Amino acid sequence: MDIYTTGQWVLLFFFYCFCGWVWESCYVSLRQRHWVNRGFLQGPLLPIYGSGAIIILFVTIPVAQELPLVFLLGMLAATALEYATGAVMERLFKVRYWDYSKQPLNLNGYICFTSSVAWGFFSILLVRFLHPPVARLLQRVPDFLVDPMALVLTVAFTVDVVRSVQAAMDLKEVLTKLTEENEDLRRLAKRAEVFSAFAEEDLRRFRERTALEKLLLQERIEAGRQHDRAVRAQRTHKRQEALERSLRRRTAAKLEVLHTIAHALERCQERLEDAKDLSEASLAQRRAEIAEALDRLRDREAAIRARTSRTYRRSLRILRGNPSAKARTFSEAMDALRKLDDPR
Repeated sequence: MDIYTTGQWVLLFFFYCFCGWVWESCYVSLRQRHWVNRGFLQGPLLPIYGSGAIIILFVTIPVAQELPLVFLLGMLAATALEYATGAVMERLFKVRYWDYSKQPLNLNGYICFTSSVAWGFFSILLVRFLHPPVARLLQRVPDFLVDPMALVLTVAFTVDVVRSVQAAMDLKEVLTKLTEENEDLRRLAKRAEVFSAFAEEDLRRFRERTALEKLLLQERIEAGRQHDRAVRAQRTHKRQEALERSLRRRTAAKLEVLHTIAHALERCQERLEDAKDLSEASLAQRRAEIAEALDRLRDREAAIRARTSRTYRRSLRILRGNPSAKARTFSEAMDALRKLDDPR
């Protein structure tokens, strides 16, 4: 096997990125039963495949004729790459884009035995069967075109990476805000309970109306009822309309929870004036705590009202391209985000 120039290595990288994208997109689309633009990037490239192919080729060049060594070296190199990539991406974006936790002999969910073995067989397939015709084709590319083509592709790739990283950071921010929002609503509802002097029946009704878990359950049930209609709505504008409807429904439900909590706190505020068994210091402290809670409610309401579907579009594109992605810290928020985009 020949040693390539830097420009040729770059062209090989992008070629195998594209091949990996074709394979993954077709495979995942068949499993999901609808088209999935697979991957982290917006363009038709999967860098993990391009990087894996380049590393495999690089380490197996000296032993290309020894298939056991091709298997072993390719498996080790690609497995190390897969682990490093998965760990770094989860550390940066708080999202695990693939997860082998349920596979036997896995290491932190980033790699597993079956995946490593598959990399080994892929190494043999690549070195012995796939790459030779690709190498011959590459040799036919005129030398004066190699570096300019590599440069153009690298610039386009860099732009895509920058945009995709920003989208991943947006996804991280959205998940963080949704998680904080849910926790804040629970805390505010609990605080209103503590302050309230409702009768037992009133308190029961208050809890029912501010139960965030019930709200999320109702959303899942409603999403299921709309399954047949939304499956037929696969076009872009139909998906956008579905997203807008889901967002409006969720926004209205959360605003209703906020309104109920605010009403309860305002009633508590009024009743404090009639409290005879509290000292002036205790009354002042209660007033300050209720005022603070009401201010937080208003801030939260303003943030929810300001939220639009545009906030979520790039984040949802990443989730569409990675249907198996998980976020351990933000699992509830990721589930809620997917529900906004669920065609059901």
